[in-house]
Amino acid sequence: MPKTWLALIIGNSRSHWGLFTDKTLISAWDSSHISVDAVQELATSRKISKLFSGGDFSEIPISLPTHFEQIAIASVVPRQTEIWQNYTNIKIITLPDVPLKGMYPTLGIDRALALYGAGNNWGFPILVIDAGTALTFTAANHHQEFIGGAILPGLGLQLATLANQTGQLPNVELPQQLPQRLAMNTQEAIQSGVIYTLVAGIKDFVETWWCDFPNGKVIMTGGDSERIHAYWRSHDPHTSDRIRVERNLILWGMRELVMING
Repeated sequence: MPKTWLALIIGNSRSHWGLFTDKTLISAWDSSHISVDAVQELATSRKISKLFSGGDFSEIPISLPTHFEQIAIASVVPRQTEIWQNYTNIKIITLPDVPLKGMYPTLGIDRALALYGAGNNWGFPILVIDAGTALTFTAANHHQEFIGGAILPGLGLQLATLANQTGQLPNVELPQQLPQRLAMNTQEAIQSGVIYTLVAGIKDFVETWWCDFPNGKVIMTGGDSERIHAYWRSHDPHTSDRIRVERNLILWGMRELVMING
């Protein structure tokens, strides 16, 4: 009988969900972090709908099943992880569960799962760029060995830092299109500075990656991945068109582990 299960990725800002039947992703959506009360109610009722009462969950499919067999959880927020640990049919995925070689002990589980999911779907060597609250680079070679990465503030965090840590700079929203490089007002100057330097930094990492691994693949994921890729395409379509964008990359890593372990 097909197995219906949930994947939950608890990120720094949001929770990301995937509903699976065996290896098939039925739907994916985001939510705010789940409260302790909601998890306790779930443990009693075992109904998925109890998880989502009182929130903005417009992306949830109408046909959610009433019951589930397992929730597989990967979390980078320890306080959120703690509220799940005493409930049945919960599988907390940790770094030792991911079969990649050479990972250091404090590597984020989200980065490891994204790398594992990317490599299993598109092959090794692979470089994963995760454009979330933080922007991370994570790489593995032909032998499925983790070979390093980098971390910097993401787009939103850079904008928020300028607004919160300075006396006169305003809060700025990200534009839909790549702004002019040399701006004539403060808001657009912030947009230009953050976006152009971020895109240039990503491009430098990617070009260095291709020098070392000419046939290596590059996958972008995370909440800002599509936006950054669009900026990049406007600036340098030749390079950007070699990059694949996959929003559900961590879910693919979780799927592989759940199917392996049953």
